[in-house]
Amino acid sequence: MLKAVIRGGAPVLLWRAALVAVLLCGVGLLPWLSRTDPALTVLKARSAERAPTPEVLDAIRAQLGLDSGPLKLLGDWFGGLLHGDAGRSWISGAEVTPSVLQAIGVSLLLMGGSLAVAVLTAGAVCARTLRLGAGRRLDGRRPAGTGSALLSTLPDFLTASVLAAVVGVQLGWLPALGWYGPQWMVLPALSLGLPAGALLGRMLDDLLPGAFAEQWALAAAARGVPGRSIARQALRRCVPGLLPNFGLFVVGLTGGAVAVEQVFDIPGLGRLTLQAAVAQDLPVLQAGTLALVLLAAIAGGAARLTARLLIGPALRDGALLSLHRPTPPRPTTLPLLYGGLLLAVVALGLARDPLRLDTTARLQSPSWTHPFGTDGLGRDVLARVGHGALSTLALALAVSATALVLGVLLGLLPRVSGPLVDTVNAVPPVLAALLVTGVAGSGPSTPALAVTAVAWAPLAAHTSALLQQERATTHLTATRALGAGPLQLLRHELLPAVLPPVIRHALLRLPGVALALAALGFLGLGAQPPSPEWGLLLSENQPYAERAPWAVLAPASALALLGAVAVTGGGGVRWPGRPRRARRRETGETGETGETGETGETGETETKTKTKTEATTATRPGPPDPDRPIRAEGVTSDA
Repeated sequence: MLKAVIRGGAPVLLWRAALVAVLLCGVGLLPWLSRTDPALTVLKARSAERAPTPEVLDAIRAQLGLDSGPLKLLGDWFGGLLHGDAGRSWISGAEVTPSVLQAIGVSLLLMGGSLAVAVLTAGAVCARTLRLGAGRRLDGRRPAGTGSALLSTLPDFLTASVLAAVVGVQLGWLPALGWYGPQWMVLPALSLGLPAGALLGRMLDDLLPGAFAEQWALAAAARGVPGRSIARQALRRCVPGLLPNFGLFVVGLTGGAVAVEQVFDIPGLGRLTLQAAVAQDLPVLQAGTLALVLLAAIAGGAARLTARLLIGPALRDGALLSLHRPTPPRPTTLPLLYGGLLLAVVALGLARDPLRLDTTARLQSPSWTHPFGTDGLGRDVLARVGHGALSTLALALAVSATALVLGVLLGLLPRVSGPLVDTVNAVPPVLAALLVTGVAGSGPSTPALAVTAVAWAPLAAHTSALLQQERATTHLTATRALGAGPLQLLRHELLPAVLPPVIRHALLRLPGVALALAALGFLGLGAQPPSPEWGLLLSENQPYAERAPWAVLAPASALALLGAVAVTGGGGVRWPGRPRRARRRETGETGETGETGETGETGETETKTKTKTEATTATRPGPPDPDRPIRAEGVTSDA
């Protein structure tokens, strides 16, 4: 067994090591890729007032060894790393290893608090489904409320600013700045954990109905097993499919918490890496990136190991059932309502001038003249929201569609995409943007390329997790035994089971993609003022959040409406013709009494010789007989 593990894991380990080496080399070559003078950047970081004379720059180059070239610097850094020496900071001259270890400790503590908040939030989102499933009352259940969709679209820096201003400054309940004890961790943990938990809760709520409709749940309910026990087992059945994304959240809450660490003045790893990237402090940047990659590998490995511990025997023996929804969701008017409201806001804004300045009307509250108020320059906020909708939504949709295609294609190749997902997810978005800018140059397409470079990773991880479980289902084993080829299995079995939940996941992330695109513009890597992109509006008006909250709430509400449209409209995403077949499989095609008390489908008739008596027997209500064989598309196997 050990030899088999080594043979199977050696190529993956080599692929992971190659990816890490390429990433670290790209980080080490960042100044030369971006065609900037590292000596000048280091001088500005050390002393912005000092004149960059040729003598001063030559002295810095000689001190740092820049004249020997980037390859020599990379070789020296890797050589020192083998002896436990990560070098010295180009800015402060201090050793890199202690500062990185201290930042890791702070980030891990913040990550732990954020994960606790995320788990509690996810539990609150799917609590209603668990309660209804335990009572066998899931018929006609609507997905989780719109509130969770709105919560999942909140930008972390906006949540952090509001909590710091209201709870920390105005109310004085908790400290708003610094990092000196447990009390200072509460507000940052809420800022990071609430959106992450809402997103995880929505994904879990999407899978739970399929678990409650599986044959084991129906049989347990018929035999009087308590509903709480069934709910716990349903939760255990669904969690493994989300664990890879949970591992991605762990790394994202560590290296991607840059904005929150900046708002609350937290000396974490994300902030340290960002500062090193801006100042081109390569030893610190390389060490911080390596720490994030190692953390991503550990989190990904722990998530996969936990998933195997939860459902390992079923995966090995091919004894799972598909987590398909038992019935198609009922049509709802919510997407039309939210979409109509968003279109109305955009239409009203397009009729106004987004660039007209009126310094006498700065930060005016909402009125008939300015329904959304004005910003710090006296511009109409409604006009800027309306004119920024077209570019923001079009680019966000294009990036989300590209990320979905890449995520699904790479997710179908888990051995290739697994290490790649861990490595890409470890790169903070700002650093990814800087690397893309260095390779592709600065331009209008730079934000789209940078966001696409990292946006596919969660979708690929979700695809791989669902694909692994779907390959271990009983109906797939039966179909394969009947002689179905790989392409037929992919087209008729795997893709219909995997694509709908992954598409719904992509729709959940659509508002976040729109915000990430505009946030890069704020960093000088994309759209620039006076562009009315929504994320840029949030960044511009953030300093006025306490005096003029409407200037921030307007673009945030537009993003929330976009998220509500995506979530409520995406709830009905299904594979064409799938619901009827999925329903047969989930009831075991025995026609047991389902969660609504009605008889199920009798199953597809592979031959035309099935008699009316057999059909009547198959649909007769009553508790399942453990000795009766189960029909699965013409194949009989013991229950």
